[in-house]
Amino acid sequence: MDKVDCVVVGAGVIGLAIARRLAQAGREVIVLEAAEGIGTVTSSRNSEVIHAGIYYRAGSLMAQMCVNGKRALYRYSLDHGIPHRNCGKLIVATTPSETEKLQSIRAHAEANGVDDLQLLTGEAARALEPALNCDAALLSPSTGIIDSHAYMLALRGDAEEAGAAYAFHTPLLRARAAGGRIEIEAGGNAPMTLSCDLLVNAAGLGAPTVARSIEGLPVGMIPCAYLAKGNYFSCSARAPFSRLIYPVPEPGGLGVHLTLDMAGQARFGPDVEWVESIDYAVDPARAERFYPAIRRYWPTLPDGALMPSYSGIRPKIVPPAVATQDFLIQGPADHGIAGLINLFGIESPGLTSSLAIADHVGTLAEL
Repeated sequence: MDKVDCVVVGAGVIGLAIARRLAQAGREVIVLEAAEGIGTVTSSRNSEVIHAGIYYRAGSLMAQMCVNGKRALYRYSLDHGIPHRNCGKLIVATTPSETEKLQSIRAHAEANGVDDLQLLTGEAARALEPALNCDAALLSPSTGIIDSHAYMLALRGDAEEAGAAYAFHTPLLRARAAGGRIEIEAGGNAPMTLSCDLLVNAAGLGAPTVARSIEGLPVGMIPCAYLAKGNYFSCSARAPFSRLIYPVPEPGGLGVHLTLDMAGQARFGPDVEWVESIDYAVDPARAERFYPAIRRYWPTLPDGALMPSYSGIRPKIVPPAVATQDFLIQGPADHGIAGLINLFGIESPGLTSSLAIADHVGTLAEL
């Protein structure tokens, strides 16, 4: 049986960042990916926002990783020439009752280490974005956008330069701890068996399934998987905004917000649709729910301007009745299997947090 130091399962943005971290620390790394290339699932179906870290529960891994990851991601993007823009975001209140909530949002953000939010009057917000309708707003200067594919290519290149190898069309079938190492069996066109010192399960939506294939891992340590689908619409009209526009959060989510891609094209979403299976089709009829939500802050959105764009599915590990979840990163101290690290529920802000998550995994791996 061939031996390798580290195996990372999953070549999404998290797996790529972890592979880079391990390889640059001098570890021998193979990345197993069931799909044909990098970032083909969740990592290619997100809004490409660099999040500030405003909303997550204080003290949570999401909050810590997002705030630290944001700083690292901006540095990395500058150092590697990754297309990105620190465009900022406005959280807009369109009624006096929503305006009252802005101070609590600001206080919550400060508890997370986000200390740059600025409270603006409606007049001051419209001076920045004249097409905006709002009573007041919070400006988040550290929110931005990034070309996520260019970022993933850079992570892959860094890891390969440090000696990492990638095996595509190669799903992990089963694994077990044996003799102080972990033996794995991978399928695909070129099946292989390997033993490794470190196995990192960074399979995103598939992480619970991968975990269930690991012999000896306590079943109670494996969370249930829930699928929360978010649909996005693009706009045939040029949206007259240079910043991201978010409404004051509503129960169950952040509301239908306006994000921008690197070309300045507006995208609206997501809504929340709990599904039983993975299906990325966007029903054009869902646009009717978007129009009134968007017109609260952009009243001149033209009729018929919304077009189905794309959808993404969050790897939830809590059911719909539970309002929030946190990243779940398990090491040997949690489950008792030496050399195994599982990552579950790495949803938004996973892209922003990726470098910080990789550092955290490096600590668990005792680099």
